[in-house]
Amino acid sequence: MKLKFIHGMTVTMMILGLAATAEAGSAANAEPQFNAEEIVSFSKKVEKTVASKGARVFILARVGRPANELPEGIHFTHTAIGVYSMIKTADGRDVPGYAIYNLYQRDNKPDMSDLVVDYPVDFFAGVFQLKAGVVIPKPEVQQRLLQVIASNTYKELHNPSYSVIANPYNSKFQNCTEHTLDVINAAIYQTNDVKVIKSNTRAYFDAQKVHVSPLKLLAGSIFMPDVKTSDQKRGIETSTYTTIAGYLNKYDLVQEQLVITQ
Repeated sequence: MKLKFIHGMTVTMMILGLAATAEAGSAANAEPQFNAEEIVSFSKKVEKTVASKGARVFILARVGRPANELPEGIHFTHTAIGVYSMIKTADGRDVPGYAIYNLYQRDNKPDMSDLVVDYPVDFFAGVFQLKAGVVIPKPEVQQRLLQVIASNTYKELHNPSYSVIANPYNSKFQNCTEHTLDVINAAIYQTNDVKVIKSNTRAYFDAQKVHVSPLKLLAGSIFMPDVKTSDQKRGIETSTYTTIAGYLNKYDLVQEQLVITQ
């Protein structure tokens, strides 16, 4: 069936544009854009860089869509937490490295998500740029994040109902950056109470405003199961790597922030 044209643009094109307007690129199995050697080399560079800074925990972001599809103010498309760990190799050895704690959309049901632990080479496998955003929190915040991740709170903060443009100020839907933000606030305020976490998010966190036309939103909500707007109250607001970095910097909780490139 052919789609009708709307103002010179197919519905399909509008939907693709909407998918790029927020924190998309949160799928685990994206099509590789670089060869395996480049991905492995870049992943090792990221690990060595954060290790040289003494990071036990850090916030990590990747670019999962072409740069020309990203709207103003959004520079990365998936955010997770890296944790220094002892990693079991295929031959049974334990080696030091970083495990990456993600919220990923399900391949077969994109309006639902799962918590998945993978490693830098997996994390960067489907990127469109060999570029990483890194925020290393101050040591006390790192220690609190470790405590949250090691506790039941990390999983309890997961809401599997996924929206690519989830509103971080409420708990109706969630995307990767909102879960990361919830974990950060659980650590900062030392609580597992979602009401307290969201109250502090509303009080202190500045979300990213995403400018999307009503027609594009309507098309997206009809044809894309992971585009939901019923949680939005004041236009479209979502959390991004950039707004999380800004939040931590605003309250002097950052040890170092950097962008790592090829």
